[in-house]
Amino acid sequence: MLTWLLILGGSMLVFSALLLALYAVDKRRARTGGWRVPEARLHLLALLGGWPGAWVGRRWLRHKSLKTRFVLVFWLTVIGHVALAAGISWLVWQVSG
Repeated sequence: MLTWLLILGGSMLVFSALLLALYAVDKRRARTGGWRVPEARLHLLALLGGWPGAWVGRRWLRHKSLKTRFVLVFWLTVIGHVALAAGISWLVWQVSG
Protein backbone atom coordinates (compact mmCIF):
# COMPACT_ATOMS: atom_id res chain seq x y z
CA MET A 1 0.00 0.00 0.00
CA LEU A 2 2.83 2.39 0.86
CA THR A 3 4.42 1.81 -2.55
CA TRP A 4 1.13 2.68 -4.26
CA LEU A 5 0.82 5.90 -2.24
CA LEU A 6 4.39 6.89 -3.16
CA ILE A 7 3.67 6.24 -6.84
CA LEU A 8 0.43 8.23 -6.65
CA GLY A 9 2.07 11.15 -4.82
CA GLY A 10 5.09 11.18 -7.13
CA SER A 11 2.98 11.12 -10.27
CA MET A 12 0.82 13.95 -8.92
CA LEU A 13 3.94 16.04 -8.30
CA VAL A 14 5.28 15.40 -11.80
CA PHE A 15 1.97 16.01 -13.58
CA SER A 16 1.29 19.11 -11.43
CA ALA A 17 4.65 20.66 -12.29
CA LEU A 18 4.12 19.85 -15.98
CA LEU A 19 0.61 21.25 -15.97
CA LEU A 20 1.61 24.44 -14.17
CA ALA A 21 4.30 24.98 -16.81
CA LEU A 22 1.78 24.32 -19.61
CA TYR A 23 -0.65 26.83 -18.11
CA ALA A 24 2.14 29.43 -18.08
CA VAL A 25 3.05 28.65 -21.71
CA ASP A 26 -0.59 28.77 -22.78
CA LYS A 27 -1.13 32.09 -20.98
CA ARG A 28 1.91 33.59 -22.70
CA ARG A 29 0.76 32.32 -26.08
CA ALA A 30 -2.75 33.66 -25.49
CA ARG A 31 -1.26 37.11 -24.99
CA THR A 32 1.06 36.92 -28.01
CA GLY A 33 -1.28 35.13 -30.42
CA GLY A 34 0.80 31.95 -30.64
CA TRP A 35 -0.15 28.28 -30.85
CA ARG A 36 -2.33 27.32 -27.86
CA VAL A 37 -2.29 24.19 -25.74
CA PRO A 38 -5.50 22.24 -26.46
CA GLU A 39 -7.97 22.29 -23.58
CA ALA A 40 -8.44 18.54 -23.88
CA ARG A 41 -4.72 18.05 -23.15
CA LEU A 42 -4.94 20.27 -20.08
CA HIS A 43 -7.94 18.29 -18.82
CA LEU A 44 -6.29 14.92 -19.48
CA LEU A 45 -3.19 15.88 -17.50
CA ALA A 46 -5.42 17.16 -14.69
CA LEU A 47 -7.27 13.85 -14.66
CA LEU A 48 -3.98 11.94 -14.51
CA GLY A 49 -3.07 13.77 -11.31
CA GLY A 50 -1.92 17.21 -12.31
CA TRP A 51 -5.00 18.98 -11.02
CA PRO A 52 -3.19 20.65 -8.08
CA GLY A 53 -0.79 22.30 -10.56
CA ALA A 54 -3.71 23.26 -12.76
CA TRP A 55 -5.52 24.78 -9.80
CA VAL A 56 -2.43 26.81 -8.88
CA GLY A 57 -1.98 27.87 -12.52
CA ARG A 58 -5.57 28.99 -12.84
CA ARG A 59 -5.36 31.05 -9.63
CA TRP A 60 -1.82 32.38 -9.87
CA LEU A 61 -1.85 33.16 -13.59
CA ARG A 62 -5.57 33.99 -13.72
CA HIS A 63 -5.78 31.70 -16.70
CA LYS A 64 -8.92 29.92 -17.84
CA SER A 65 -10.65 31.16 -14.70
CA LEU A 66 -13.62 32.87 -16.37
CA LYS A 67 -14.49 30.20 -18.93
CA THR A 68 -17.47 28.51 -17.28
CA ARG A 69 -17.32 25.34 -19.37
CA PHE A 70 -13.58 24.93 -18.77
CA VAL A 71 -13.98 25.46 -15.02
CA LEU A 72 -16.81 22.90 -14.89
CA VAL A 73 -14.80 20.28 -16.79
CA PHE A 74 -11.77 21.05 -14.60
CA TRP A 75 -13.72 20.28 -11.41
CA LEU A 76 -15.12 17.13 -13.00
CA THR A 77 -11.55 15.99 -13.71
CA VAL A 78 -10.65 16.64 -10.06
CA ILE A 79 -13.60 14.53 -8.91
CA GLY A 80 -12.71 11.87 -11.48
CA HIS A 81 -9.08 11.73 -10.33
CA VAL A 82 -10.02 11.51 -6.65
CA ALA A 83 -12.56 8.76 -7.40
CA LEU A 84 -10.08 6.84 -9.55
CA ALA A 85 -7.29 7.15 -6.96
CA ALA A 86 -9.65 6.10 -4.16
CA GLY A 87 -10.87 3.09 -6.15
CA ILE A 88 -7.37 1.91 -7.00
CA SER A 89 -6.24 2.50 -3.41
CA TRP A 90 -9.15 0.41 -2.14
CA LEU A 91 -8.25 -2.40 -4.57
CA VAL A 92 -4.58 -2.29 -3.55
CA TRP A 93 -5.61 -2.37 0.11
CA GLN A 94 -7.89 -5.39 -0.53
CA VAL A 95 -5.18 -7.30 -2.37
CA SER A 96 -2.41 -6.49 0.08
CA GLY A 97 -4.58 -6.88 3.22
